[in-house]
Amino acid sequence: MTELTHIAPHGPAAAFFDLDRTLISGSSAFVFGVAAWRADMMKGGQLVRDGLGALGFKLFGDLGGNGAERVRERILGAVQGSEQAVLLSLNETVLPKLLERVRPESKELIEKHRERGHATYIVSASPKELVGPLALALGMTDGIGTVSKVVDGRYTGDLDGPFCYGPGKVEAIASLARWEGFDLQQCYAYSDSISDLPMLEAVGHPVAVNPDTKLERIATRRSWPVVIFNRRTKAVIRRTTAGVGTVALAAGSFSAGWKLSARRR
Repeated sequence: MTELTHIAPHGPAAAFFDLDRTLISGSSAFVFGVAAWRADMMKGGQLVRDGLGALGFKLFGDLGGNGAERVRERILGAVQGSEQAVLLSLNETVLPKLLERVRPESKELIEKHRERGHATYIVSASPKELVGPLALALGMTDGIGTVSKVVDGRYTGDLDGPFCYGPGKVEAIASLARWEGFDLQQCYAYSDSISDLPMLEAVGHPVAVNPDTKLERIATRRSWPVVIFNRRTKAVIRRTTAGVGTVALAAGSFSAGWKLSARRR
């Protein structure tokens, strides 16, 4: 997908993409953290802790207790008192690095949804100020991210909407669906992580992409499509009770994406 043609989304269907290890390879948190550290928004020790915390949270989900709350507090605390303009300026550094990590299969899948007139969104706990520009750079409709409250151009350290993680993602996309007239039963969701199970359960066409062990187990039990991107092994794609359209989209994307990846090796 070297050139983007504007295709206005229409109809009741949309596609929602998790960011880390789904749309991109690796973690966006570390890329953002390094940029924030260099802009004096974050201390080195906090960068390491948050990087490790984000990795563990992404791989294993909320293991109980107040894990999600602690991560939320760290994200909000990292920007508290900072100027919003400084965070926005990080896009100059962060955006090119994240675009390099976007999987070719993901690009093909986004394009297939666009061709069908579906709105396409990134849904991530990362700040809206970073998720939105990344989505637009990929030709997507928009990005749904965590929104921090801003007063007089500075972050207060409070949320200005749902924390876009776990059930918070469902709250965000349900609100968007009401506003835009989407029918969630006609919508698609893609994720690798058990932490996104609520989002996958909220739509009619869930797809597990490079799933962790817990998510793969649930997807297999529920006959959801399971797609493995960027591996030399054959894609694992299973029929979903929600309809063959999801499998067709995923299978076509895998085939095109794998060929792109193979040519790069």
